[in-house]
Amino acid sequence: MTRPLPSVPSPGKECTVLEPTPLPSGEERSKIRRVLQDRLTALARAHQVPGAQLAVHSGETTLAVETGVLDADTGEPFTADTAVPIGSVTKAYTATVVMLLVADGDVELDDRLDEHVPELRRAGPPCTVRQVLSHTAGLPSGPASDQVASVTAARYLLDHCTDRTLVMPPGTDFSYSNAGYVAAGRLIEAVTGMSWPEAVASVLLVPLGTVPSFIGGAGAPHRPVASGHSANKATGRTRPVRQNLAPAEAAAGGLRASALDLLALGRAHLGDGPPGSLPRDLARQMRRPVPGADPGVLADGWGLGWALFRCGDTLWFGHDGNAQGTSCSLRADPATGTVVAFTANAGSGTELWHELSGALEEITGIRVPTAPAPRRPATPMAATSQCTGVYLNGDIEYQVTLSDGGGLALSVDGDLPAPLVCHEDLTCDLVDPSSGRRIPGGRFVRDPRTGAVDRIQLSGRMARKSALV
Repeated sequence: MTRPLPSVPSPGKECTVLEPTPLPSGEERSKIRRVLQDRLTALARAHQVPGAQLAVHSGETTLAVETGVLDADTGEPFTADTAVPIGSVTKAYTATVVMLLVADGDVELDDRLDEHVPELRRAGPPCTVRQVLSHTAGLPSGPASDQVASVTAARYLLDHCTDRTLVMPPGTDFSYSNAGYVAAGRLIEAVTGMSWPEAVASVLLVPLGTVPSFIGGAGAPHRPVASGHSANKATGRTRPVRQNLAPAEAAAGGLRASALDLLALGRAHLGDGPPGSLPRDLARQMRRPVPGADPGVLADGWGLGWALFRCGDTLWFGHDGNAQGTSCSLRADPATGTVVAFTANAGSGTELWHELSGALEEITGIRVPTAPAPRRPATPMAATSQCTGVYLNGDIEYQVTLSDGGGLALSVDGDLPAPLVCHEDLTCDLVDPSSGRRIPGGRFVRDPRTGAVDRIQLSGRMARKSALV
């Protein structure tokens, strides 16, 4: 995984609770499938996405469409079976395996994680299994993949999860952490005696009917695999890119899967899976909002491995993932049993996904939340020095300064600063320098004891203010 930078989330939309929308069968279903495939093809072309998949399950009916090619250089067609690097959606699989170990009595959610993963004993106050699954353990996001390409997961944790890198006390807030899921993968290895790929394949993928496929070549050698792509809008050129995920990070982002594979995971969490699937009570616990876990611009809440998206009175669960040049999403509605999964082999697939959701509602009547619900407008406040300073998440440095014009500006690891607008509730927007458009970026956080601003959360990742400024 690459170094996490502030993302550009698309605006959310208001959601109303709908009755279950069964997809028709027979001739009408074929017609809807053709319309959806035509729309997917048109949107993929418009967003320079070489290939994409969409799968929808509703009313006991599954519909799947795909379009394009899995590699722009070879022209090999995208099929329903094509496996796409799903990035952080992998975390939902890792969390599910941990919960299956909980179901078997091998692990307790409130176990200290360092009792199973000794490499975390230098990581400051002990965190629990529950906290690491919900990104409330206080662990850093993690280093860039290229930095840890040749280290083991144990060495990764020893070097990058110490009391010096802790971004907050465990259980006090939310900070999205790849390192936390490296630790969850180590937990799985310690309990099962298998490597993470072996465990996730035997415990979860094979029972779900998913042919295992992992970045780095592990898994089925004959399954078609999509390459990620970089799309240059200025030149109109799209080219394949290399996956650079470090083996140590596999549990946080190493899976490849199709939209139908993601659909199977979502259905299993709704009680519609194979024998031996996750017990319903644990599945419900995974999608229950964790108190105090505020993911900011990532979602409306967070559970144990799942992002939560509000749609009327219902909380859909799911996850988004971006590998090198791919974009994938999964959403499921516990109220209606609807599951929607999407994969694309270009980074611009994120914009495609947001636009495709509107087409899905138009064609099928299914409204799927792709982003957090729009927040209430906040009142801007004058730039203030209380927010300025250097904020650290591991070795990532965010610097907030007062610009020459008197406003706030944000720089990440020494990059050119971008304007930052802060509001009275301490939420903040990034400003696109080219268009002036405001993009929800995150929030500043006060120390509850002193009232001073001591942290900033950007794209769900918390960074603490450094005393050395």
